[in-house]
Amino acid sequence: MKKILLAILVTAGVVGQAQVPVSPAPAAGPDNVIVIEQILVKVNGEIITQSDLESRQVNAIRQMGAQPTTNAELAQLINQVTPDVVRTAVDETLLVQKGKELGYQLSDEQFEEVLDNLRAENDFTDNVELAAALAESEGLTMTDLRRVMESQMLVSQVQQVEILNKVRMTDTEAREYYDQNMDEFTIPASATLREILVAVAAGGGRINAAAEESARTVAETTVARLRAGEDFATVAAEVSDSPSKANGGLIGPLLFSEYSEGIQELIAALEVGEVSDPVRTGQGYQLVMLAEHSDAEARPFEEVRENISNNVFNDRRTEEYANYLRTLRDEAIIDWKSDDLRLVYESALAAADIPITTSTAR
Repeated sequence: MKKILLAILVTAGVVGQAQVPVSPAPAAGPDNVIVIEQILVKVNGEIITQSDLESRQVNAIRQMGAQPTTNAELAQLINQVTPDVVRTAVDETLLVQKGKELGYQLSDEQFEEVLDNLRAENDFTDNVELAAALAESEGLTMTDLRRVMESQMLVSQVQQVEILNKVRMTDTEAREYYDQNMDEFTIPASATLREILVAVAAGGGRINAAAEESARTVAETTVARLRAGEDFATVAAEVSDSPSKANGGLIGPLLFSEYSEGIQELIAALEVGEVSDPVRTGQGYQLVMLAEHSDAEARPFEEVRENISNNVFNDRRTEEYANYLRTLRDEAIIDWKSDDLRLVYESALAAADIPITTSTAR
């Protein structure tokens, strides 16, 4: 089976469950009657079966890129993916039902176009070869394929027409968002410094007065040399006790907010190229030169207009989609055949902060 065809089927969540047995097979019923399909839930009368759940579990685990090697690992993965798998199965069923209600369908011409693309992409000569490959690799018939593709199309159509087409953002709204969230579009102030540290030697944990005076004198002399025009990097290599001396005392560029409050005060008082007075720190006397500085700058509205539209549109689309699904759930009759699975479904809704209604809790 070619990769492109497999990718389509994996996306649709219909890869054959026989490849990874994720849950127990249906058991024999009373009087040795075999239960062909175990119904887990009915959504407005439409069933979701055990095999539906299994194929979705397989798909979810594969999309994670996980390759369990033991039953314990597999069980852990199943427990991890099942809540979202169950919620998604119900939601997609509701969307497909809504699509049919609105009159959407996969026409014969559209399905034939799908088949044309699959044959071309996978080098199949005709539909007979395609059908044989489907049956051999995935255990699917052409009818199964059409059902899968139609479901995908219905979900997409409902999302596009009922949700995306209703999400709008005007220039006025974009400008209001820009004005109210200026920090989001402002390039913060930054600064590049050069520093020299004249350390004060300490003995026995106490500062020696002579060492203190000597360090202060060296620091003041150093400032005088720099203000007289000597090269900062050269002086730093000669005098500084900071590791930055190896780089000419260079620090940054850093955001203004990333410097300590004391250094921020020094920067605010300096012009580019100006050297500060020595400041006593915990290690000794520190002096800095402001090498470069850029003020905070707001990006023009015209430059960020598209980003605003995209970000707000995505937020609105997500909110509108959630509201739309919530309405479908509220109106649905969801009849659970497994209390355990119902609890899993409710836990998934709770995790997504989705209210549980009476109809979804049956």
